[in-house]
Amino acid sequence: MARPKKPKKPKRDEARENRITMEIVVDAYDESERAAGWYCYLEEKLNFPFPARCIKERAISPLGTGDEVEVVGMAPEDECMREMFVEISWAKKRTLAVPLSQLEVVHGDDETRQAVEDWHYWVATGYEC
Repeated sequence: MARPKKPKKPKRDEARENRITMEIVVDAYDESERAAGWYCYLEEKLNFPFPARCIKERAISPLGTGDEVEVVGMAPEDECMREMFVEISWAKKRTLAVPLSQLEVVHGDDETRQAVEDWHYWVATGYEC
């Protein structure tokens, strides 16, 4: 059985690295502090609601590649201690939390787009909360 290919690490982005180091995980000494830094950054920068598209399937999510959803908020902070989750509109006026790493912004302001791309960069580089 063939092993899945490892995603290629992104080219180092100095501006993004600086923003992550100086704004998001500044003074974070452990995983919980890094997660809290990311949560606060995303909660502040993401302007809800915004449409997003699934860019990769995950076993923990019902979304398929290409599915479009409306992101309506951050998942509760205690759900985001190892990975960032956002809430999407779901059946019967409910919400469902899905990994932010599986979504790309379809339409959103520059601040929202940059914040999501910062998270994608963090994950693709192999950093962890």
